[in-house]
Amino acid sequence: MADRMHANPGMDLPTLRDMMDELQAQSAEPTAVTYEEVETGGRPALWCNPLDSATDRVILYLHGGAFVANSKDTHRKVAAHLAKATGCRALVLDYRLAPENPFPAQLDDSVAAYRQLLHVGVEPGHIAVAGDSAGGGLATSTVLKLREDRAALPAGIVAISPWYDMEAKGETFDTNAAHDAFTTRPTTLALAAMFLGRNGSAIDPLANPLYADATGLPPVYLACGGYEALRADAERFASLAADAGVDVTLEVSDGMQHIYPLMAGRAPEADLTIANIARWLRPKLGLSG
Repeated sequence: MADRMHANPGMDLPTLRDMMDELQAQSAEPTAVTYEEVETGGRPALWCNPLDSATDRVILYLHGGAFVANSKDTHRKVAAHLAKATGCRALVLDYRLAPENPFPAQLDDSVAAYRQLLHVGVEPGHIAVAGDSAGGGLATSTVLKLREDRAALPAGIVAISPWYDMEAKGETFDTNAAHDAFTTRPTTLALAAMFLGRNGSAIDPLANPLYADATGLPPVYLACGGYEALRADAERFASLAADAGVDVTLEVSDGMQHIYPLMAGRAPEADLTIANIARWLRPKLGLSG
């Protein structure tokens, strides 16, 4: 099973995208949620609207897929589960994909989407930026870019199994090599090259937040699986953020794989992490209960 799920560094892009679409749409369909296709910041997006939820609080959700695959449609269900548990809406963004659009196209799109939310009257303290895998890295770099631009920052960052390390230096690539069903160092480096393109740098803090100064970031929630090769990404950023005085929470779920919360509605471990994030996020957004 693990061998079948591993991406191959030499795999052609259409096959890789098909595989990732299949893997990353595993959430059960949430009940009592409606969807609305819109455009935000010049890009397609999807509102996830849980019934009876706050309409003035928003989770800006950035999908995973190694920056080369997936979409608002593959991740609408996990975003909706998180929105429903939190009691607010989620906006899932279709940012541009590499290698056709290398870094910083994705960052430009996510920052534009956040600014569009501000433009239509959503208060920055009523927004959280969240994502999984590459989207978790993008959620973090989005807020780093906003801080660089001296823009009003959101209430929090949620990064699920975040991919930060464009150099694949994390020790859990080795210690979890026998356990991780998805990710290897060669594959990660090949995907990083597609994301960065000719002009991107693996040590640019906006591409690799492990090189960032985390000072002044809003509270951060990091969740990862104990068996994933990217576990060290979450652990290293948690340490970096804590050293900078950031309010950071790290949840490591023993025995779980990369992006396990995408099994929301099908696996109790995924549901528990979604509930934990929502419990942490509600007071950050000014929601009670």
